[in-house]
Amino acid sequence: MSMENTGSEALVTLPVAAPAPAVVAVSPLIERLVAAHGAVWLDAGNSADWCAGAGDRVVFLAGDAQRFPEGLDVAVVLPELQRSFPGRFALGVATRAHEDALAKRYGSIRWPALLFLRDGQYVTVLSGMLDWDVYVDQVGRALEMPASRAPTVGIPVRMAGAASPSDSSCH
Repeated sequence: MSMENTGSEALVTLPVAAPAPAVVAVSPLIERLVAAHGAVWLDAGNSADWCAGAGDRVVFLAGDAQRFPEGLDVAVVLPELQRSFPGRFALGVATRAHEDALAKRYGSIRWPALLFLRDGQYVTVLSGMLDWDVYVDQVGRALEMPASRAPTVGIPVRMAGAASPSDSSCH
């Protein structure tokens, strides 16, 4: 703190402080996925390892509940989907602080989203809230789909004159 004398009055200036980070409240419906249904919180520290794990995995990207209230509906439906496909997939819930990075990594552009991975590879994404029969059908299809390239921005690089994709390299 400093004081400046401007003649008849002393002016007090205080140091500028950064605002406190906003605390993002997590809905009890989303917390319940972890507490009661075996989901794992995914953040910058554990998401890469969890997503690379064996078997089918579903990452729930809920989004901001104010902007995407249907994310809470998906949180309610997810345990029922797990019961409809017993033992077929592990469930991870992206933290609000980390979900944008996961969405970007796998090319998901709409919230809420269920990101399907298998053995560390992208399979597909289901976005938005769906009718129950559609959800069951789409989840069943996702669990049968082969892994594929995530729909991120990018163009495969091939060396000029390469005879096949396996002959290409970017280095």
